[in-house]
Amino acid sequence: MSKQPEDYIPLSQATYYILLSLREVRHGYGIMQDVEMVSKGEVSMGAGTLYGALGKLEKQLIIKKVHKEGTDRRKYYTLTSLGKCVLQLEYRRLTSLVENAQQIINELGECKDDGEKI
Repeated sequence: MSKQPEDYIPLSQATYYILLSLREVRHGYGIMQDVEMVSKGEVSMGAGTLYGALGKLEKQLIIKKVHKEGTDRRKYYTLTSLGKCVLQLEYRRLTSLVENAQQIINELGECKDDGEKI
């Protein structure tokens, strides 16, 4: 029995940003640069983390290697249709989390330091 997109949810933060980056065909270094840009500098990914995740995602058939004509020896990746579904499903899950908490968070008011130890 083949896996369904739901079987891959929830995604780690790194995986989510990698999949967002693969909205276009990219090589590893391009993915690292795009992740940093899309996350506004909040996520900086090292090569070990990236290539470990890419290998796992490729085995899961969420992404695939593609050949780009006239390019160097770099490996390029893109989302598969399963990958697109997984990314969209995770986006909806995260949106739902925020929407469900929004009123409660607003009712909490400002976050201030009251000297309480954590």
